[in-house]
Amino acid sequence: MTEIGIGLVGYKFMGRAHSNAYRQVARFFDVDPQPVMRAICGRDETAVAEAARSMGWESTETDYHQLVNRSDIGLVDVSTPGYLHKDVVIAALEAGKHVLCEKPLANTLDEAAEMLAAARTAGTIAMVNFNYRRVPAVQLAKQLIDDGTLGEIRHWRAVYLQDWLVDPSVPLAWRLKKEFAGSGALGDIGAHILDLSQFLIGPVAEVVGTLKTYITQRPVEVAASGGSGLSWESGDEMGEVTVDDGTTFLARFENGASGSFEATRMALGRRNFNSFEINGSKGSIAFNLERLNELELYLGGDERGRQGFRTINVTESVHPYTGNWWPAGHIIGWEHTHTHVVKDLLDGIKSGTNPSPSFEDGYRCQAVLDAVERSAASGKWEAPVPTPA
Repeated sequence: MTEIGIGLVGYKFMGRAHSNAYRQVARFFDVDPQPVMRAICGRDETAVAEAARSMGWESTETDYHQLVNRSDIGLVDVSTPGYLHKDVVIAALEAGKHVLCEKPLANTLDEAAEMLAAARTAGTIAMVNFNYRRVPAVQLAKQLIDDGTLGEIRHWRAVYLQDWLVDPSVPLAWRLKKEFAGSGALGDIGAHILDLSQFLIGPVAEVVGTLKTYITQRPVEVAASGGSGLSWESGDEMGEVTVDDGTTFLARFENGASGSFEATRMALGRRNFNSFEINGSKGSIAFNLERLNELELYLGGDERGRQGFRTINVTESVHPYTGNWWPAGHIIGWEHTHTHVVKDLLDGIKSGTNPSPSFEDGYRCQAVLDAVERSAASGKWEAPVPTPA
């Protein structure tokens, strides 16, 4: 059994999720190499030291250049805000490391193209963390589509709804600034349902859409003393929100299917409502992340008066990933999707085969996000820029 040293850049929300995945994966899956949590990196020395202690990392770094060049690290996990993705990823790839990068791949399409080129040159494993591909119910949906159970796919409709920005007193954090986040709901959560659509249905050929910012100014964040380093709170000064609060767009897929998408962080009452429905010539499926152990299936031909969706509890040992967790009916949660990502990433490192979503997949998603932004400005249908040869 071999080992691989992990270096994590970023230690907050996604850093905690990824840390948990590295701790758990070898306890439930037969992986080789096994991950060793060598170092976690962040600019706040006090805060990153506390993160290392609480999440189980052996050491800390405050400069990502030091981390990516360490000889005891073979995989660099980039869980930073989007504006740092390109520089950290390219540094890691040039150092010969495998890379896992948070979604979306970059803040702009030009950055995504640079990162894709660097990954191709490096020849190491480079994966994007679109973790919802690894929900067992989504994997079952993929099987039902690929084996023809649903017939010809005709319609995709998806929403990703949250409400954490409804309150105008929420401070002007980095996710609300274009220079740091790239976009708002479009890239933050819209990217997830877009990636799922291209995973399940196929490439998007063109889009037409809108972007809307409902609360255009928010209180500027100010530093406050905290128990471990700095914390942040709303100040008296107001600043401009430079990203979208919500987006709605239509899509035409290359295979002839049509799609609709809505993503917002202003849907009061919706905490993390990631849902899609797919209609085919022989049947339909529906999924809701808030009930992630279930997949709804309807097959045509049912006797009149008895037709309707049935709910599959996707917890049997025959279902993807679930046999490594608990007995049938014992549900899993959101955090398990990240463990599945890490499991497939480690398998890819062993075999030398890049697991999906690759940086090519990440670029294709970024290209559609870019097309939506162009369409919102032009008011016309726009096509994604093709993946560089």
